[in-house]
Amino acid sequence: MYEEIARNKRRTVILIIGALIVFGAVGWALGILFNGGIAGLVIALVIAALLSWSSYRYGDRIVLASARAKEVTAEQEPRLHNVVEGLCLAAGIPKPRVYVIPERAPNAFATGRDPEHSSIAVTQGLLDMMNRVELEGVVAHELSHVRDRDILVGTIVATLVGAVVIVSEFMLRWFWWGGVGGRRGNDRSGGGASAIFFLIGIVLLILAPIAAQVIKFAVSRRREYLADAQGAMLTRYPPGLAEALRKIAATDTPMRSANNATAHLWLSQPSRVPGERISWLEKLFSTHPPIQDRIRILSEM
Repeated sequence: MYEEIARNKRRTVILIIGALIVFGAVGWALGILFNGGIAGLVIALVIAALLSWSSYRYGDRIVLASARAKEVTAEQEPRLHNVVEGLCLAAGIPKPRVYVIPERAPNAFATGRDPEHSSIAVTQGLLDMMNRVELEGVVAHELSHVRDRDILVGTIVATLVGAVVIVSEFMLRWFWWGGVGGRRGNDRSGGGASAIFFLIGIVLLILAPIAAQVIKFAVSRRREYLADAQGAMLTRYPPGLAEALRKIAATDTPMRSANNATAHLWLSQPSRVPGERISWLEKLFSTHPPIQDRIRILSEM
């Protein structure tokens, strides 16, 4: 189990470095393609940083509201509060605010910028379906996200990905609609080598946003594996979460509150239609690892 946790931490670091490399490649491409494009780069970076900061600061409120989550007291949901409080004591973190989502599909998520400003939300369907051991496994998984400050990791990656997408789109639009004539003239005077670098720069600007999004999704998948392992370690009973995931995988109830923007937050990816075969392309762009892989790893712990 400890080896699995260490492996996933290393992979997450590698993926973040990969995002930095992609962003550096975009900067290199801009240096090739544009003279005086630094101003646009700086503006795009500032915009991406401001959007990421506001998301980090206030995103939890938006997510809870979009999921129609309602805060519940210990009197309203004593079993849920008891499980959350007990696991928080074991994890050594403050108790988050507790919400219930009026959805029949079993699922859950945690949000908040740090353990002192966190919330955990579960669907009514999950509460109805899970016994206490399975509910503990789910809550422990979500509290692991809180304890590891996954929202901070997500914000770092989102900032890099957002900057890559914004800068690439801005500069490509500027190139095609504003700077194409002067640049092509410079390419003709620079010879074949200049033309080759010019084409490389264009290809980088086109492919970089795709590569950045793939890295973002891969980081999200790594964090899910890590939260599974740490949640199992917190409860000291991996079969609890494994059985909860089996029940979630077997349900065919769609979710109404989920959307692509918040899909990475949920315990199980809510946008998938159960029963379909997962293609390699879907795995590449999925925010979650295949649920059967997660169950297998938990069963081997």
